[in-house]
Amino acid sequence: MYVFEIIDSHLPGYVYLPARYLLTQRIDDGKYEYIEIDEDERLHLSNNTSTDRRDIHGPAAITRPSKYPLLCTDNVHCLHCLSWPSQAADWPTRHRNYGWPDSATLERVVNNGCDVVGVAHRQCREHKVMGEFQWRLSFSRAEIVQINSWMPVQQIAYHILRVFVKTERLTESVDNSEPAIMSNYHFKTLMLWACELKPRSWWTENLDLVRISAELLNTLSVSLNDTRCPHYFINNCNLLDTSLSDAAVTSKLMSIDETYLSMWLINNYIGRCAQLCPSYISRLFYDVTTGMKLQKAVSEIVRWRLDNSLSDKWKAVEFAEVSIPLHVCNVLLTARSCAYGMNELTKIDERFSFYFSALALLHVTYRISRNGLSDDLLDILSTVHGRNFSQCYSVFSICKTELNTSELVELLQKSAVEHLTTYRQRMARDFASVATIVTKDYEALYAYKHGDYQRCLQLTRENVRMLLYAVYMPCSVPTCREFIQFLDDDIVSLTALMLMVNRECSRFSDCTCISQLTLSLYLMTQCQLKLHHLVTSLAQTLDYIKVAQSTHPAYRTLDHLTLKLIDCKARRTSY
Repeated sequence: MYVFEIIDSHLPGYVYLPARYLLTQRIDDGKYEYIEIDEDERLHLSNNTSTDRRDIHGPAAITRPSKYPLLCTDNVHCLHCLSWPSQAADWPTRHRNYGWPDSATLERVVNNGCDVVGVAHRQCREHKVMGEFQWRLSFSRAEIVQINSWMPVQQIAYHILRVFVKTERLTESVDNSEPAIMSNYHFKTLMLWACELKPRSWWTENLDLVRISAELLNTLSVSLNDTRCPHYFINNCNLLDTSLSDAAVTSKLMSIDETYLSMWLINNYIGRCAQLCPSYISRLFYDVTTGMKLQKAVSEIVRWRLDNSLSDKWKAVEFAEVSIPLHVCNVLLTARSCAYGMNELTKIDERFSFYFSALALLHVTYRISRNGLSDDLLDILSTVHGRNFSQCYSVFSICKTELNTSELVELLQKSAVEHLTTYRQRMARDFASVATIVTKDYEALYAYKHGDYQRCLQLTRENVRMLLYAVYMPCSVPTCREFIQFLDDDIVSLTALMLMVNRECSRFSDCTCISQLTLSLYLMTQCQLKLHHLVTSLAQTLDYIKVAQSTHPAYRTLDHLTLKLIDCKARRTSY
């Protein structure tokens, strides 16, 4: 492992990364030894991480998933520095008149360290050496922490500024012949300085977002006129390139007053929100000539948005639920990556920690069943069960008494099912008003796997009753390697055949997941057959299958294949 040192360049905020030490792990005790690399042998780390320059925007590589074209993402290659950089050493201790950020926020920011991003300064990109080896200090982690500490009025003002910049195309050059003088980062910096330099009363007394936004834009116009925008974290670093100027943008910002911005907000901000609403709301904006009419129209937008916010949140959760297993399936988990994944997912939504823990346990069982138990896998188990000592002790007791592999796998699978059931219960508790979610699908699957067909039949009947005529039943069970150990040979074979015929299906979660309704019908049919139920029971199941087939859209390939399979099985027995 190489350890790189951050070395200043001649431009504030831009650095080089020469290799300083080489760490080597000892085989006997796992500890590291280090060797300092001679100065004349130190190699600088290159920032060139992409070969396709067509999809590069600044330091970001742009990806556009074909399945979800609206989920365009900017992937930025960076290295994390665990300590706060010396280039920003003055920031934590500088004098602040109004107590923002507070001491807790300051401590958290500093403890997060910083990142270095693989991009050179604009003036250096064509240089043979500097263009390849220059990196930029990034304080994105610090900025996120601080933005999350803002008051709502500050967050809304920042959003207004961002929409204004995008709508008015202020971050683009006039004729595209040269780089733009501004970027979104200038507006973020403007807000960070304003939050620190202005008293709380400036934001909250006589609350007026139009006044606040107009004054902030005028402040930025002064910076543009002086070509001086100080970096928020690094002293003596000017974010405005003195070699560039844009008189038109400067003049436009200087001319903005409250009257202009009020009309702009109605037409381009609130009005655009109205376009996303049902027609009975958007029609209200045809006439907002009085304050009363405008207030009524805005109130309707807010009411509609609040009514739909839970549904929007659920859609994000649903997308994450199918994305997390795909990620775990494509990596070899370690104790460190497991701890990182649990920590980061908990920050997003604490419910995901249960889901990820279950995936980690199933990942371990998958590897144990093939290669046996190892110290690496024990470390993962310790990480997953770290917050529950009794479960952790149980796992290690089994390991010490050297129970056979199948018993250990069964214990871990049971623990995973408990985590998954807890996850389902919390989802159902929080999203019951927007989605029909059954909480015992994994319990039923576990009961079927262990031959408890009566228990499985009881659970699946309850699930089918809840799901059969549900308006929206979003939850699915993935068929990736971690979950496939719960499924029987028929489902595994169907999945494999589907992927053999059309490998493109592996790219889309909708094709390789099985819905809660389909899974419940499959398990219910299998249990009825194994328990030799009467033909009348199977006839009713056939009716359920027919309803389910009409419920699932055509692209749900595995659902339709599974439903067709159990339909054939039930008919063959019925007749």
